Amino acid sequence: MPIYEYQCKSCCHCFEELVFTADAPAPVCPQCRCPDVLKLMSAGCVRPQGIPSGSGGFKAPACKPSG
Repeated sequence: MPIYEYQCKSCCHCFEELVFTADAPAPVCPQCRCPDVLKLMSAGCVRPQGIPSGSGGFKAPACKPSG
């Protein structure tokens, strides 16, 4: 189930919504209850080279000896 980002055309509030089906109607703004919202394009997820899959994209820095 994808999470989509929306922006209200009335109050400019940005929010995310979990969508269960691709043909689901657009949600209403949770701030002003306006039904006129715009679906935003989200940034894709890119895994940098060298970071193993399943690590959450975080790689702990290597410890450097002091001194």
